[in-house]
Amino acid sequence: MLVNGVPYRTIWPDPYDPSVIHIIDQRHLPHCFVLETLRSVDDVVRAISEMHVRGAGLIGAAAGFGVYLAALAAPEHSFATHMQTSTAKLILSRPTARNLAWAVDRTLAAMTGESTLSAKKEKAFITACEIADEDAEFCRQIGFHGLSIIKEISKRKNGAPVNILTHCNAGWLAFVDYGSATSPIYAAKQAGIDLHVWVDETRPWLQGAKLTAWELAQEEVPYTLIVDNAGGHLMQHGLVDLVIVGSDRTTRTGDVANKIGTYLKAVAAKDNNIPFYVALPSSTIDWRISDGLAEIPIEHRSADEVNKITGLTNNNTFETITIPLTNTPAANYVFDVTPARLVTGLITERGVVAANEKALLSLFPEVV
Repeated sequence: MLVNGVPYRTIWPDPYDPSVIHIIDQRHLPHCFVLETLRSVDDVVRAISEMHVRGAGLIGAAAGFGVYLAALAAPEHSFATHMQTSTAKLILSRPTARNLAWAVDRTLAAMTGESTLSAKKEKAFITACEIADEDAEFCRQIGFHGLSIIKEISKRKNGAPVNILTHCNAGWLAFVDYGSATSPIYAAKQAGIDLHVWVDETRPWLQGAKLTAWELAQEEVPYTLIVDNAGGHLMQHGLVDLVIVGSDRTTRTGDVANKIGTYLKAVAAKDNNIPFYVALPSSTIDWRISDGLAEIPIEHRSADEVNKITGLTNNNTFETITIPLTNTPAANYVFDVTPARLVTGLITERGVVAANEKALLSLFPEVV
């Protein structure tokens, strides 16, 4: 996607030195566009855990490159031990997103078929690049399949703007390119469909305000920023035609874990007969679990993220301030689970299906 008219991905190996991985450090957006270099698995762990990179697909791609960087630094005499320690750190860096462990396991499995250390390193690099390329292509396909949903609503409204509500950032910044929830929006824009996006600010990290709004502005998609609790009001007054969100982990039965507050939007959409779609690449589906509420781990982060906020001052400097009384106790649940019964459909790289096990398996019959 575009940054000031220049196409970027969120993560890529240096074309002249493949031992260096580049990322966009998202903590500085939207006011500063900062690139960062990752040279070790510890750099990747820190980037994931401290939110330099975030979002299901991007976390997975970063994890793949993290395994590769770990392999580059592994001594031949203790290769297996080094890789075990390194990948354990990667997997623990963020617990909820399915893509992280999936990418680690996939890259490790690809390496096992190679007999020499140099071949293992090369295979890790190839696999990490494949994961990144696949993520971008899957998101592009999500846009293709989701476009039909927006087209249908536009036709029903006789070409009047289609109002879409999002939550958090499931855009290209959360993946390698295109995004999941935003991919159909970008495809609709390119198809000439008149549309407008309501952007939830998404406390406490404000991914909607900082990232989604910035993305949409770069792509010249009309949008309006709203506080998280405004969505229900907009739905009640007929100002939302469609809700599209992303997913960090989806069960085989269609339950969806996404940024905290997603469940509330799904309930409001159900009460107002508004379609609620979840856009996700299949790498996000955890085929091992069936009950999202019971089986999906929900990440808890620091209370400081709730109690403090950072922004740009009138003097163009960044400042962090405390909102409540100092040392106010705060709970920071990062995700919630939306039951499949509240989901109109899942938009995947293979098509749009109902949120249930039978429908998902009809698209992915190779899953045991």
